[in-house]
Amino acid sequence: MTFDAEAFLPDDLIARIRERAPRIDAENRFPDEDLAELKAAGYLKILVPTDRGGAGLSLEQAAVLQQRLATAAPATALAINMHLVWTGVAKIMLDRGFDELAFVQEGAANGEVFAFGISEAGNDLVLGGSDTVATPTADGAYSFTGIKIFTSLAPVWTQLGLHGLDTTDPENPRLVYAFIDRTDAVVTRDDWDTMGMRGTQSRTTELHGAVSRHVARVVPLGQPDPIMFGIFAAFEILLASVYTGIARRAIDVSVETVGKRRSKKTGKTYANDADIRWRIAEMGLAYDALLPQIAMIARDVDEQVDHGGLWFAKLSGVKHRAVVMAKQVVDEAMLTAGGSSYFSRSELQRLYRDVLAGMFHPSDPESAHATMATAWLGAPEE
Repeated sequence: MTFDAEAFLPDDLIARIRERAPRIDAENRFPDEDLAELKAAGYLKILVPTDRGGAGLSLEQAAVLQQRLATAAPATALAINMHLVWTGVAKIMLDRGFDELAFVQEGAANGEVFAFGISEAGNDLVLGGSDTVATPTADGAYSFTGIKIFTSLAPVWTQLGLHGLDTTDPENPRLVYAFIDRTDAVVTRDDWDTMGMRGTQSRTTELHGAVSRHVARVVPLGQPDPIMFGIFAAFEILLASVYTGIARRAIDVSVETVGKRRSKKTGKTYANDADIRWRIAEMGLAYDALLPQIAMIARDVDEQVDHGGLWFAKLSGVKHRAVVMAKQVVDEAMLTAGGSSYFSRSELQRLYRDVLAGMFHPSDPESAHATMATAWLGAPEE
């Protein structure tokens, strides 16, 4: 059965979000209007089961929707991604019999906005380690002290999902995954002044003994855990979706532009120029390859296919290929549109800036290649 994406993101909503995107980018602010409309449309609970107040969509369906949203406003889609990651993790874990994140599903159904507080400067262990100090409290909770970077949804989140390292027992260090409220122990820096993806407002977050509201998992350092797989799977698939959506929008803008530009030499539109046609064909060939990849990998997560040790290579690989493809497509789109695309008023100029952010998200190119090499060759000799 064909999935009706328009039922969740109607054309008129997409049009309004697209119309606001240039102004939000220029003003370097959070897209409050977009968030309000998406919440009203029930979009923040698309991955929540129906018996907990959501739409009960699959990860595969959410990936399609995020591609559609990114065609309207990449920064809005990327910001919302971070909320959907946590609801996605809750779904992935529940599908596998782990219900520790029921409060995430119930919270999302009741209007909570979840942000992603995992990234730390210089922490190339990512999910496998943390420089944030997690300290157990007398009542069984944890307090967190440290600095998280790239905290999307910074001005609006109500719950921050994060991790920290508990070393109170030096012989048994443990990673703690938990959620905190926005309190005086949390300081959000106003430091988001970037080249692109400005609407995400992914500011730096300081934690000064912030106490957890919910502890999701406590994992012995170095051991795999379902929450790690859930985070990695939801994060990589939904990121790939956003950047694939940017590529689609770049193609659409290119097609519209060359259909209007007319050659003085031939009198025909540039849609008839052989070189332009070749470039757009290259864009289409690159874009088309990602659609089935994202769908298949998301479906495999939904259906709990066992890829064993290949899972992380598949997930990092699809994200890497998506961002490389999207950058290639936007580069070609700039050339098909001509010099007008270089002006700040051009949508392609904004897409060009936004798409560059893709390389900085985990897995970065180095990590993706290292993961794939290990999958095929095994770990390098020490």
